[in-house]
Amino acid sequence: MKLSTEINSISRIVGEEKAIEYLAKAGFNAWDFSMFSMGKMQDGELVQHPLNTSSYSYFAKKLRMISDDNGVKCNQSHAPFPVVSPTVKSFLKRAIECTAIAGGEICVIHPANDWGVTQNRDFYLELLPFAKEHGVKIATENMWNYNTSDWTIIDAACSNEKSFVEHLQAVNDDYFVACLDIGHAEILSLNTSAVKMIKAIGQKLQALHIHDIDLVHDNHQIPFSLKIDFIPIIKALKEINYFGYFTLEADNYLRAFNEENAYQGVKDLYYSVKKIEDLFNKEQL
Repeated sequence: MKLSTEINSISRIVGEEKAIEYLAKAGFNAWDFSMFSMGKMQDGELVQHPLNTSSYSYFAKKLRMISDDNGVKCNQSHAPFPVVSPTVKSFLKRAIECTAIAGGEICVIHPANDWGVTQNRDFYLELLPFAKEHGVKIATENMWNYNTSDWTIIDAACSNEKSFVEHLQAVNDDYFVACLDIGHAEILSLNTSAVKMIKAIGQKLQALHIHDIDLVHDNHQIPFSLKIDFIPIIKALKEINYFGYFTLEADNYLRAFNEENAYQGVKDLYYSVKKIEDLFNKEQL
């Protein structure tokens, strides 16, 4: 398998260009193009970033060049969210375009948490022709909501295996695939599991967001640091002959790091996902 990680957490410390250099040096094969800054708002204003200016394509090309120079590739991307925001929605086609420029094959675009299958289907069908033009698949992801009365985590679009499969079947297109967020699937209050999700989705599962949680909160921590049991999850991935990348989304781990020790944090992330790869490759778990 090939190993990848999101670059948002590294970029917050050293910027996107250095983030790619660091992950390549640490041993990763690829990177997940985090595009959250594209639609980031603060005090009602769009926070300026190259991705939301006229130089967005140049920025994506520059990252592609740095990636090529360092012997890694962009395997997938993550579009900004929430998609119900008019500002965010206006940037989704740009996110797909930037994915293609950077060399990515999949763009993860969240469903709208509170929409039903039909409304989300129509939302994705509107984007698919543009995605096909650029040779980029759209991946939906399993989500969750907060119960605002007590801040517990409750169901949302694709939050259980039934809803996830219904969304995939409703769109029913080879360019529409699944990104399983393993941490989201393991939140106990959602009454599902990563194993159930994997077996239900099967070959439609073409991307992963790997991180660890305490089974209650969406912690996004480094694998093997909290309570997820990765062994049955790895077994399930082997059973369906998963062929995609192992992509980390442990973006909270590096919050404890700074510019001086960020590279060590990136190496920690690499060793954690390398352990998953090694387990996947074992004949017997």
